[in-house]
Parts: sequence; C-alpha cells; structure tokens
Amino acid sequence: MLTPDCQVFASRSAFRRAVVGGALLAALFIAVSLGVRQHAAFLFDAESMRAWVDQFGALAPVVLILVQAAQVVVAPVPGQVLALAAGYLFGPVAGSAYSVVGVLIGSTVAFSLAKRFGRPAVESLLHEDIVDRFDAFVERVGVPGLLVFVAIPGLPDDAICFLCGLTQWRLRTFLAVITVGRLPAYVATVYAGGELAAGQFGFALLILAVVVLASVGGYYKQDSIQAVIERLG
Repeated sequence: MLTPDCQVFASRSAFRRAVVGGALLAALFIAVSLGVRQHAAFLFDAESMRAWVDQFGALAPVVLILVQAAQVVVAPVPGQVLALAAGYLFGPVAGSAYSVVGVLIGSTVAFSLAKRFGRPAVESLLHEDIVDRFDAFVERVGVPGLLVFVAIPGLPDDAICFLCGLTQWRLRTFLAVITVGRLPAYVATVYAGGELAAGQFGFALLILAVVVLASVGGYYKQDSIQAVIERLG
C-alpha cells in the first residue's frame, strides 16, 4: 500500500495530488497511444516511417539538425527527445551524427550571441536564477569541471552555452568540451531509438530508464553537483 513520505511530500494532500496527477498522466498517455495506433499506425512501424522520411531526401536530416540546433538556443523541446526520434528514423550511426551536429550548431550560436551582444542580452534570454547560480561558474571550474557538468543529463547545459560566451574561452575549446561531454547521453538515447525501431523494446526501455533517472537526479541535485564540481576544480 502506498503511503506518503514526509521527506518527499509536504502533506497528505500533496501526496494525493501527486497520485491523481500520475494517474491522469498515465491515462492520457494510454489514450494518445491508442489514438495514434488507430489513426497513424505507420508511426509504430519503423520501416514504414523510414520509408516515409526517405521521400524527403536530404531535407529530412537537415530539418532534424536545424530543430536540434534550435532547441539549444530557444529550448522548445528537450534535446533527448529529438535524439530518440533521430535514432528511430535514421538509425544509431546517422542519428547520432545528425543530433551531435545539431547540438554543436546550436551551442555555437548561443556562445556567439553571448560573445557578440554581451551580458545584457544573456540576462534577457536566461532566467535570473540560472544567471545568479552559474555566472562565472565555467571560469572557476575550467575545462575538466565543465566537461563533468555537461556530461550529466538534467543540468542546464544549454544555458551554460550562453554563459560560456561571457568568458575568455575560445570557441574551439568550448566546442571540444561540449562534444565530449554531451556525446554519451545523446549516443545512448539515439541508440535506444534505434533499438525501438528494431523491435528491441526491453533493452531500449532499459537505456531510456537510465537516461531519465540520470536526468531527474541531475535536475534535482543541481546545487549539490555544482558544489562538488567547484570543490574538485
């Protein structure tokens, strides 16, 4: 029997709201899945989906790359969601390449915008709390610290791209750190998408579970992770 955990939920009513919210979310997911299976079944057929994408030729990967780049700058959707779609549509190798290229383009744009327009522009784009907590963080921790930071899913690494542009970092050093740091999580997610397309649902869900848990842990432990990295730096 589920019981509220006072260390997690502020009250019994908060616990009940969380349970109801989770149930509604699960019901919505099931309803959407059933609707898609009925009216757009080809989305669950990897071969049909890839054949549909192939008709767009070179435009399909270009669109994916551009959307992946845009999510770094304006963040309309999580990058890992696009990486999963890339693996499903293009396979693990091409999907990883397209995702990483898109992320690097978006990171370059964010870094360059900060370099060109300075702190006022960055402060107008980012939430005040993010700027307050991570301003000058990248200069204090250096390359090793930032590499660890961007390698952990769930942290505000897109915002860090802007803040790096306010430092003395060179673009090539910044891109090297972003490439190495972000590669593991993106490749894992793209690979999970490829496994879904191949019908290997168990292994794909296992990979996704690891990425999601790491992302949730990173998100809720931002301050602790930042403190540890700064001490090591």
